[in-house]
Amino acid sequence: MSQEPYDHTAVESRWQEAWTDASVYRTPDDVDDPTYVLGMYPYPSGKLHMGHVRNYTITDAYARYRRMCGDDVLHPMGWDAFGLPAENAAKERDTNPRDWTFDCIDTMRGQMKSMGFGYDWDREVTTCTPEYYEWNQWLFSRFSDAGLVERREAEVNWCPSCETVLADEQVEGEAELCWRCDTPVETRDLDQWFLEITEYADELLDAIDDLEGWPNSVRQMQRNWIGRQHGSEVDFVVEGHGPVTAFTTRLDTIHGATFFALAPDHPISERLAEEDDAVHEFVHHEADPDGDEPNGVDTGSTATNPVTGEEIPVFVADFVLSDVGTGALMAVPAHDERDHAFATKKGIEIRPVIAPEPGEDEVGDAAGGDVEPTVPDVSEEAFTADGVLVNSGEYDGLDSETARERLTAEIESAEASTQYQLRDWGISRQRYWGTPIPVIHCEDCGPTLVPDEDLPVELPEFINTTGNPLDAAEEWKATTCPECGADAIRETDTMDTFVDSSWYFLRYVSPDLEDAPFDLERANDWMPVDQYVGGIEHAVMHLLYSRFFTKVLADEEGLEHREPFTNLLAQGMVQLEGEKMSKSKGNVVSPQRIVDEYGADTARLFMMQAAQPERDFDWSEEGVKSTHRFLARLADLVEGYAAGDVATTGADADRDTVDEYVADEVDAAVVIAGDEYDDLTFNVALRETQDLVRTLRGYREHAEPNPTVYERGLDAAIRLLAPVAPHLAEELWETLGRDGFVVEADWPSATADRGTVERRRRLVANTREDVRDIVEVAGIEDPERIDVVVAPDWKYDALEIAIDSDADNLIGELMAEDHIREQGDEAASYGQDLQAEREALSETLSGDEEYAALRAAAWLVEREFDAPVVVERAADADPETARHAEPGRPAIDIVE
Repeated sequence: MSQEPYDHTAVESRWQEAWTDASVYRTPDDVDDPTYVLGMYPYPSGKLHMGHVRNYTITDAYARYRRMCGDDVLHPMGWDAFGLPAENAAKERDTNPRDWTFDCIDTMRGQMKSMGFGYDWDREVTTCTPEYYEWNQWLFSRFSDAGLVERREAEVNWCPSCETVLADEQVEGEAELCWRCDTPVETRDLDQWFLEITEYADELLDAIDDLEGWPNSVRQMQRNWIGRQHGSEVDFVVEGHGPVTAFTTRLDTIHGATFFALAPDHPISERLAEEDDAVHEFVHHEADPDGDEPNGVDTGSTATNPVTGEEIPVFVADFVLSDVGTGALMAVPAHDERDHAFATKKGIEIRPVIAPEPGEDEVGDAAGGDVEPTVPDVSEEAFTADGVLVNSGEYDGLDSETARERLTAEIESAEASTQYQLRDWGISRQRYWGTPIPVIHCEDCGPTLVPDEDLPVELPEFINTTGNPLDAAEEWKATTCPECGADAIRETDTMDTFVDSSWYFLRYVSPDLEDAPFDLERANDWMPVDQYVGGIEHAVMHLLYSRFFTKVLADEEGLEHREPFTNLLAQGMVQLEGEKMSKSKGNVVSPQRIVDEYGADTARLFMMQAAQPERDFDWSEEGVKSTHRFLARLADLVEGYAAGDVATTGADADRDTVDEYVADEVDAAVVIAGDEYDDLTFNVALRETQDLVRTLRGYREHAEPNPTVYERGLDAAIRLLAPVAPHLAEELWETLGRDGFVVEADWPSATADRGTVERRRRLVANTREDVRDIVEVAGIEDPERIDVVVAPDWKYDALEIAIDSDADNLIGELMAEDHIREQGDEAASYGQDLQAEREALSETLSGDEEYAALRAAAWLVEREFDAPVVVERAADADPETARHAEPGRPAIDIVE
């Protein structure tokens, strides 16, 4: 039969058009609780890359599977369309960001459709349209009403040549140059708008434990980012500057504080820099918080330890950060690795004040019979664990936790404190291509919110200028104060684009709603997103901000769900020869070329079968070709059968063992593939599908298939493949004479126990491998007959007893069974084998099940070795051969 590649271009365009005409992916508004499947929407950069294709194939395959399982599925797509790259592209091309962005969207939308992604395009959202960003502005006002918006001065990166603020990632190299013009970057203090996410820090952290459908790695990254620490604040009096508060989680170590450290931008550091040239040089030129090792400068001042009264040197150090803790810390080199490294470098005393808890086998002469702790050697490295206090005066002998409580209570300036690494979210961007912040600045009234009825505040025409184009839009800036009517100026900052993506998943439930950001009743029914898929690079900021928005909307707008995403999958990268694909490396594989040359189904199937979705994998052109050949073979099977080219038995003919084997394999493939689709382990599901197709090919070539079994197998293979290779599946579904779309067909039904299936397959695979080994070792070129002998029943009983037994004397327990003891030396020998392998024993099929499974699979061995296979029970076989048979490992005798 022909195995020429099918015409993928014609097949794919035909079915894409048919799906569109029938609106098969549209989710009606009147469903109660759809299965919400969502991939993180893309920034419209111009063309899809392989990372996009993988991400969206994952969600598309899962959405199609759930639809076949009978779910109403919501599977939308939109565009993260604001952002700096579009603004820069427009400046370089002397166009405007809007035209550039929409051209890119048109291109990418067309590519997505050519991939066959089943989106409800009626729900498409584009964040740069006033219809969307009006609600960013409305939400800003609601956050402000809730007391979650603040305007304050903050330090930013400033390029004096471009006259604009730069994000940290746009400051390049050790020289800290502007990424666009290579001008040295300065720091400036500018008024910025903040959303007070820290108000939700505790809930954001505590609720992570309930995100059981999220990867543990992502949950830990969020915990680390929030960075809650319970400790104490305590004052050290700095010479000439008065009390300075330090935060510490280890107040138990205060007797070991041998220096005091300030952040380079701490107010005292800045004052000292004005008086001391060395401090000035360090603060303004040498401090490097991102450096490989801590560095600092001695200020010549001292700080007084509030417990010991000791005066210790004060350093300005770049490992102290002003936005972590209080920007000042008591440094205890003996019990902190970073402090230890700094003290070693600067020759500062390292004084141990915590010792390990004495072990039970240690003895000593401490009062009350307590064992004297051994002071650790901290000359080479810090001892960072809790323990018992030493060299700490009246606190000696206390455990660390008790000491922390007592010291916090007894030091006059100390009090318990909780600190967070999380900082409020600065959303101000001095950019054009973003949502205008809806604020008007009035000399008399101050910053005032734009009234809801005046929203949206739309962007003016783009002006290609240095700095922020909105500053140059004089006519747009000029307005009147909504409170007093006086002349006023619009806010020229735009919002961070993370604002757009923090609630877009809610807009999909009612994308055309004109009087609210989303339909609350529908959102309460449809949220949260059941399955969310996106890159690990968004594991912190996007997901954290989305969680924050959802909690605020629950508190302020009546949303019933406090978490946006039930299950999260962070998909791995598509690599080429072990490296991430990137234009700069010249190793990008074009998705469009693959679609043109091999078809979208081939690209989708190759990526889904290459690895588990969360794993990185290497793109392989040979793998793509192999996948394409597999699809051609499946098409050949179905088309040959539909054309009547396959000789089959009569429809009413009795099914033999080969037919039963294939029927069982169909059931097994359906059950296992369904389990794996449920778990998003597509590679395992697809391996089952490919094995089923391989079995059907062998069935067709070995004998005249039973038409009912064979057609059911083809039907199942098509449906199992349909979520990943939908175009060819539709074509073959029609070829097989089925009605309707396969995308709307039911998932095939089957009854099979997966454990039994796996044991049966393991038995057959091991038996075939044993036959191969015997043929190879014995040098048998042309076997006349192959005898396969199943173990006697008493061995299955013995194995079951061994698996269940916890007796020390297993052989004795076995010999207590009369029918086993009667086997004499053979039973004793088998019992010794079971005793020796006890930890590795596993369940097998029963004797009757093994006999039936081997008889059904005998045709596979017969095809491979072109020799008849006889499967016998031990009682019917040659005793010498039968003696070697064991459960799960039949005896084999090959007659030449």
